Amino acid sequence: MEVLVKEKINQVLKGDQNAYSTIVEEYKDKVFYLCYRMIGNRHEAEDLAQEAFVKAYIHLKSFNMNLKFSTWIYRIATNLCIDRIRKKKPDYYLDAEIAGTDGLDMYSQLASDADSPEKEAESMEMQEAVQKEILKLPEKYRSVIILKYMEDLSLKEISDALDLPVGTVKTRIHRGREALRLQLRHL
Repeated sequence: MEVLVKEKINQVLKGDQNAYSTIVEEYKDKVFYLCYRMIGNRHEAEDLAQEAFVKAYIHLKSFNMNLKFSTWIYRIATNLCIDRIRKKKPDYYLDAEIAGTDGLDMYSQLASDADSPEKEAESMEMQEAVQKEILKLPEKYRSVIILKYMEDLSLKEISDALDLPVGTVKTRIHRGREALRLQLRHL
């Protein structure tokens, strides 16, 4: 896939503006869900995902073809989300949209192994509670937890995406998990 993306990038750099729409189409859902998981608000996530693709397009000439495009676009999106989180008021979390309240969310797309509708509802409530608690994590832990466990990126990919040493990524994942564990004790 990355080879095709790099071919499309070369086409864009040669003046074929339509080639970029193919790249956007390939990554738009992944970038949106990354933003949604970090921000917790569908509308803001859509805006941030769009902004990430615009920023990537503007800076496409600076893209290092030796790297994966997915890592690069995730880094742009994550940085935009972190900037948005930092600009928010401290009570932002109280106003955050809870996953599942606006129709379908990422959890509703997962296959359920629940035996009954009651157990399935219980499971959904637990997943929403976990998502809500993830939103309460400090952004430095939230970003690595989301990239590791929801986006399923390797430590190296997270390191590249956030421009952090692998050791720092490991430490933040560990501390983020511990913080999340403490927050979830009441559940």
